[in-house]
Amino acid sequence: MLDLKWIRDNPDAFDAALARRKLAPLSEQVMALDAKRRHLQTELQTTQAKRNEAAKAIGKAKAAGEDAEPLIREVAALKSSAQQMEADDRALAVQMDDLLSGIPNILSDEVPIGDDEDDNVELRKCGDIPSFDFDPKEHYVLGADLGLMDFETAAKLSGSRFVVNKGPLARLERALAAFMIDVHTQEKGYLEVSPPVIVRDTALYGTSQLPKFEEDLYKLNTGSYLIPTAEVPLTNLVSGSILDEAELPLRFTAHTLCFRSEAGSAGKDTAGMLRQHQFAKVEMVSITAPDHSAAEHERMTACAEDILTRLGLAYRVVMLCSGDTGFGARKTYDIEVWLPGQDTYREISSCSVCGDFQARRMKARYRPEDAKGTRFVHTLNGSGLAIGRTMIAVMENYQQADGSIVIPEVLRPYMGGIECIDAK
Repeated sequence: MLDLKWIRDNPDAFDAALARRKLAPLSEQVMALDAKRRHLQTELQTTQAKRNEAAKAIGKAKAAGEDAEPLIREVAALKSSAQQMEADDRALAVQMDDLLSGIPNILSDEVPIGDDEDDNVELRKCGDIPSFDFDPKEHYVLGADLGLMDFETAAKLSGSRFVVNKGPLARLERALAAFMIDVHTQEKGYLEVSPPVIVRDTALYGTSQLPKFEEDLYKLNTGSYLIPTAEVPLTNLVSGSILDEAELPLRFTAHTLCFRSEAGSAGKDTAGMLRQHQFAKVEMVSITAPDHSAAEHERMTACAEDILTRLGLAYRVVMLCSGDTGFGARKTYDIEVWLPGQDTYREISSCSVCGDFQARRMKARYRPEDAKGTRFVHTLNGSGLAIGRTMIAVMENYQQADGSIVIPEVLRPYMGGIECIDAK
């Protein structure tokens, strides 16, 4: 959520920021609602002051033996008026929260202007794209030929966009998660967390999935939701907190299942495991002081890149343009891994810096060491990595002509020494 005072003091800059996201100006609407509420609050204070004065006058009138009934009626009327004003103020506060909660984050000045993913800017390419003396297959063909990837049975169990992985492929999925968590916790300074995958609406509001993206979520009949990403519980670990600056940065990582309805992706990536309703992911979250969030963004992205480097997978890093940057992000780097079966790069990680946008919604603050009062923390999140997509990349990049799949060396200790998933 944006700072209302900043909007009030910088209406032109606010509208210009919205224009970068191709949104209509909203400063007049925000300021009109704000002015209405401020005027009402002034009237309420005046009414409460009159009520207090009249209440005092009742006591004086009674002490003097005078008729206090007119004053009693005046106090009652002022009380009724004040109660109505308080109700109106609460209603205006809800209107303001609803308005502000639907406004996206202010983009960093570095973010390029563009409409969609075609306008994203490539920053670097890393690793060697493998060459084959045969036509490389896509992962779902490889998996089906091995008899270890079953979409038909998954459809019977759960519907479309689910998969049943078996045997060595199921173990590969588990191995990837363990490898990623070990690297992030033992070498990169992240604290492993095992969070709930069911959260309240307040947690999703805090990380800005609600109210705007409710259609993408799985809601339970209890009113709670399945998490779309571990970003939600990990970031909300500091919800409502006041931290000491010496505690920062906080770095969390988790391996969880994630659940998304994919409501806005009908007909997109329907084949294979690229876009599933249920998938596993290793997530990274950082909580920092404002002065360190930009450097932390680069560090987090490097942590995700290192996983791909150790797996020997070619990838590229792009900066998302204004039209492709997410609602809650100020700036986002996407890491795209090379998939030989598709002959293209596909997203495998998205690392975003959110500034204080989520912190304001969560009321997460810290005490600066060299200043009085408190400030909002900055939050960052990134995939480190999406496990299903990493498995796709391993399968396609390490496939052999006979359909077997070589296991990258760094994963073999997690695979019980298995060096290759052999063809049937």
